[in-house]
Amino acid sequence: MEDKHWMQRTRLLVGDDGLTALQSAHVLIVGLGGVGSYAAEALCRAGIGELTIVDGDVVDPTNRNRQLQALATTHGMGKAKLMEERMLQINPHIKLNVISEFQDPEKMILLLQQKFDYVIDAIDSITPKVHLIKTAKEQGHRIVSCMGAGGKMDPTQLKVLDVSKTVHCPMAYYLRKRLKEVGIKNGIKAVFSTELPDKKSIMKTDGTNFKKSAYGTISYIPAVFGMTCASVVIRDLINWQEIK
Repeated sequence: MEDKHWMQRTRLLVGDDGLTALQSAHVLIVGLGGVGSYAAEALCRAGIGELTIVDGDVVDPTNRNRQLQALATTHGMGKAKLMEERMLQINPHIKLNVISEFQDPEKMILLLQQKFDYVIDAIDSITPKVHLIKTAKEQGHRIVSCMGAGGKMDPTQLKVLDVSKTVHCPMAYYLRKRLKEVGIKNGIKAVFSTELPDKKSIMKTDGTNFKKSAYGTISYIPAVFGMTCASVVIRDLINWQEIK
């Protein structure tokens, strides 16, 4: 009985048709870090019927300040597999496709030849983001892309706008430049913050997986970015109209 009614509160808000739309949807999430892990869980709890989750990384001790699957007991374990286990405990009936490997351009093309109702880009480095966005757009997928969550403290400054209208975000600036090189100037929903990042919090990295630097992060900012990405997907899937 309990399992049958776990979506009762969601049904009250979105109605029978909305719930059916969510349960019929297949969403792809690429990147399961601080942003992607929260986006994935929000979609799972909203009743999305099928999720394909992609991340080739393992939990590092530094992930524990912001990533759902990062615990003192999960260091070195695969992020995608951990999210699979977590989401099946939330909804045992969800269909999960788990890809525990990084996606180079060729793999990205193959992946996006599948049918998805929405794509969430939660990648935190520019080159893979460009490959994902370009391929998703070419394949006709709806996509929402997360910009930089590092170096920020104020969650009230988040916005959802076309990528061409993003401001005050170094990641968005470099992404716009790279997208322009492949012929994309607009048409991509972006979740970003108008807050200027704290430049004192930046550090250089070893360049692994196309990432040459990283900002400091606080526990709640990536989570809010991820939840906002999930909200974009959910509202678009059910054609949500704000009550005036």
